[in-house]
Amino acid sequence: MHDDFGDNLRLLCSYYKSTAEVCRRLGINRPQFNRYLNGINRPSDSTMRRLCDFFGVEVHEMLLPHGQFQRLIQVRPQQGERTALLPLQPDSLEQQYLQRLNRAGQNGLDKYLGYYFEYYLSMAYPGSILRTLVCLEEHDGKTYYQRTERIRERPGSKPFHGVYRGMVQFLSDRIFLSDYETLTNFEMTQTVLYPSFRNRVDRLTGLRIGVSGSGERVPCCTRVLYEYLGREVDRQRVLALCGLYSCDDPALDADIRAAIRNDIGPGEWHFRARF
Repeated sequence: MHDDFGDNLRLLCSYYKSTAEVCRRLGINRPQFNRYLNGINRPSDSTMRRLCDFFGVEVHEMLLPHGQFQRLIQVRPQQGERTALLPLQPDSLEQQYLQRLNRAGQNGLDKYLGYYFEYYLSMAYPGSILRTLVCLEEHDGKTYYQRTERIRERPGSKPFHGVYRGMVQFLSDRIFLSDYETLTNFEMTQTVLYPSFRNRVDRLTGLRIGVSGSGERVPCCTRVLYEYLGREVDRQRVLALCGLYSCDDPALDADIRAAIRNDIGPGEWHFRARF
C-alpha cells in the first residue's frame, strides 16, 4: 500500500513544475514529503486530507493500486491540470518568516522530544514556584510543544488549567520556544534553553519572558528549568504533581530550587541564564 501511495503521489506531482513547488504550496517540509514519495512514511490523517484537497482526489483513491490510479487520473486530467494551473499565491510575510525559521531550526531536536516538568518562580503568584507539564512533539517535520499549568489557589479548591501551545527551533546550540495561551489568547511567552551536551537529556536551564497573569499584566523575566521525564508518561499522574510550591518545599529538589532563584551576582550587568 505504501509503494502504491508513493507512486500515486509522484504521479500527481508530475503535473507541477517541481516537487519543491508542491512542498512550498502545501507548506510541508521537503524531507518529510520525500518520505511519503518513497513509501517510508504514510501521512497523518490531517495531512492526507490536505494532500487530497490540494490534488483534487479522494483519500481512498490515493490508496488504489498504481495502475488503477493512473487510469483514473488519465480520464479526468482536468483535475490535476486545474490545480496545477492555479496562480501561485505569494506567501505572507508571516509564512515566509516561519518557513525560514523552520528550515534553519529543526535539525537536532529529535533527542529533546518527550515530556518535561517545567519549574520557575510564578509571575502571577510571587514567592511561589510553579511546576508545569511540557510536551515536545514532531509533526510533519516541525517541532511543536504544549505547556499545561495546573493551579489550585487554595487548599481544597478546584484546580484550573492553562494551556499554551507553540513551536520550537534549535538555532546555533540554543533551544527557542515561543507559545501563546489558548483559552483566552491574552498571553505569549518566549523561552530560551541551553541544550544538553550529553547523550542523555536530564535537565535544561534558561530564561523565559512573559506577562504576569495578575491584573497588572507586568512583563516579567524569570529563570527556568526543564526536567526530562521521558518519551511516554502517565499524564494524569504527572499532571497531578503540577501546581504551586513554596520556595522551601522539600518536595522539590534543592538543586532545582537553587537553579531557578532570580538573583544577580556581583559584576553581572544583565539578568542572565545560568548553565
